[in-house]
Amino acid sequence: MSGARTRPSCGARQEVSYSAVGKLPQGGGLVLPQLLGLGRTPSQGEVSEILNAELDNWRKNPRCATVILSSLARLRLSHIAKHVLTSMVAKSVEANVFHYSAAISACEKAGQWQLALSLLSSMPDMRVIPNEISFNAAISACEKGGQWQLALGLLSSMPDVGVIPGTTSYNAAISACEKGGQWQLALGLLNSMPDMSVIPDKFSLSAAISACEKGGQWQLALGLLSSMPDRRVIPDKFSCSAAISACEKGGQWQLALSLLGSMPDMRVIPNEISYSAAISACEKGGQWQLALGLLSSMPDMSVLPNEISYSAAISACSKGGQWQLALGLLSSMPDMSVIPDKFSFSAAISACEKAGQWQLALSLLGSMPDVRVIPNEVNHNAAISACEKAGQWQLALILLSSMPGMRLIPDEISFSAAISACEKGGQWQLALSLLGSMPDMRVIPNEISYNAAISACEKRGQWQLALSLLNRMPEMRTTPTDISFAAAISACEKGSRWKWALALLSAMPEMELLPPVICFNAAML
Repeated sequence: MSGARTRPSCGARQEVSYSAVGKLPQGGGLVLPQLLGLGRTPSQGEVSEILNAELDNWRKNPRCATVILSSLARLRLSHIAKHVLTSMVAKSVEANVFHYSAAISACEKAGQWQLALSLLSSMPDMRVIPNEISFNAAISACEKGGQWQLALGLLSSMPDVGVIPGTTSYNAAISACEKGGQWQLALGLLNSMPDMSVIPDKFSLSAAISACEKGGQWQLALGLLSSMPDRRVIPDKFSCSAAISACEKGGQWQLALSLLGSMPDMRVIPNEISYSAAISACEKGGQWQLALGLLSSMPDMSVLPNEISYSAAISACSKGGQWQLALGLLSSMPDMSVIPDKFSFSAAISACEKAGQWQLALSLLGSMPDVRVIPNEVNHNAAISACEKAGQWQLALILLSSMPGMRLIPDEISFSAAISACEKGGQWQLALSLLGSMPDMRVIPNEISYNAAISACEKRGQWQLALSLLNRMPEMRTTPTDISFAAAISACEKGSRWKWALALLSAMPEMELLPPVICFNAAML
């Protein structure tokens, strides 16, 4: 009779869908809702108190514990799952490989790779032998946590404990290498699979193609894609999109478009990722007309553009000097039920900056909070640069000084643009002040920062300061460029210090710098 009572209770829990938190078991299944009521990180004592009345039931039917742990895994409640296991062990309730695998899966889904490894390593001490599912969940946890070395270590250790890695094991390890930028290792794993009697599938190849994409190996990515039919693997939208993205990163916009166009012939329907990668390839290749054509063709293919598609197209217009089109795209996004994000605004602000439309750039920056987009450093940098190009040094400084109040950290791009604004406005003292304040803000000046400051001194006849800045650059681990020398030589020329100018001119070849004509002219005057 007791067995008849326990099975319906367990079954009731299993039938409940936990796709949305709050849909809880009905009837006698009270354990899970009580556990969920504790929050995400309850104490061990709180969990044990709830389970005390249930553990005798679990001794007779361990599957009920599996249902609870699997439900916790789906809800990514790793800490509760770990406490449940601990309570079972403390009360001498058998915890089997299914229980541990479910708990490790909870850790994997919650991004708790350390806890996943801890549970896996504790299994032998509890006389529980890990199986392929246990290892797969742990490898996947390491993959999600960016721990590719640990993922590879787990994969290689599986045969030592009598567990044969399967396709899923390799796929998780290849994906870990992909996320870690280890394209060589990803390919090595893929190529080693047949030797281990493991057949690569579309996930194996997609992850390897993506690894090549991230590593800038577009030729290898295309080679893998073309090899899929020979491996009896049908390319899908993920593998094709990764290959298009590889072409995009490699500056191969023609190949990206060719791949996109060939997808229907492979019976693969392009999605927004495929189109966004192709649009971005056109953007990088300076093909703004093609980028706009792709964007406008997406609805005809029953593909809805997203914010990435629009941002790439806006950026293409920006690079092509089409600021009006860039703004038109940005303003049309809400009509397509697409919410502009910080990247969309950055591209549009940059378009205004390149076209000298500083008022519009500032207007866009100011409008971002109205659409619930919080400006970031990139947005501010583009706006500062817009002010710099228009000679609005006061506004550039206001924007720079406002960043900390908005919890934004100015970087070398922010400071360099502001220094250049001061240089154009004849404010050499402010330019030097900004340069000197950079280390206090934990920002290391670069050659652009120094060049702008030297040029500011040059324009106001401060040749001593210009030379001092040039000499200081190596001490700050910044290598002077031909622009640095040209500005310093020009400063000496304006100060009638022709000997210094000639000395700087003769020093340039020693630094493997080719003196431009302007340097000779300045030194000889």
